[in-house]
Amino acid sequence: MEQSGEQQRSDEDYGYGLFPKRKEAKYKKGSVGESLFTFHNKCQLMLHFALETSPYAKFLLGVMKQSGCTAYQDRHFSCEDCDGTVSGGFDAATSQIVLCQNNVHRQSHMNRVVTHELIHAFDHCRAHVDWFNNLKHLACSEIRAANLSGDCSFGNELSRFNFGFKRHHQECVRDRALRSVLAVRKVTPEEAKKVVDEVFDSCFNDLAPFSRIPHSKNDVKFAFRDFQNRDRYYGNL
Repeated sequence: MEQSGEQQRSDEDYGYGLFPKRKEAKYKKGSVGESLFTFHNKCQLMLHFALETSPYAKFLLGVMKQSGCTAYQDRHFSCEDCDGTVSGGFDAATSQIVLCQNNVHRQSHMNRVVTHELIHAFDHCRAHVDWFNNLKHLACSEIRAANLSGDCSFGNELSRFNFGFKRHHQECVRDRALRSVLAVRKVTPEEAKKVVDEVFDSCFNDLAPFSRIPHSKNDVKFAFRDFQNRDRYYGNL
């Protein structure tokens, strides 16, 4: 059925235009064609490896499970072809994390995308984010995801040839949050910048479920250990 112009615009406004396979797939899910002619299998393998080995992913999955929002690989993660400008997304309508199999080709990239989107999923679980009607909510979650996922780590910024010293991390987070808002909403750069600036300080300082910004895998490992120890402590009460 052909969509009306209003329906198409509505999808674009919420970023669904970046994820065309949310509506239709060239190959039926699980078909031989899908296995042979797309990146689907590789994406699934990298996803499984990320969920099993990434300290970031394991920590966030554990926290979400404790919060009553257990995430299952076959239900809450979907490898799909996407627009060439994005690596992943969180679909609040289905509570699914979309991983762009045509754009994510390295395990390190997969790990980072999974972490970024799990932070959105965590926010969806704990904060009841109004993704579709409140631009401040969206901007806040994008700030948190950029800040806590490793998107702005020194190594990643070096690979982008971005150099800086004073407040460089904050400016990287601000820039990536702004880009994310512009990617999924039909707003002007001025409107996006205004809303990001309005919520930046409070959302940048909201580190949940971490106790500090995880600048390295060791920071995440310590957070994961503290999380496990906390469970043991409450279990003995």
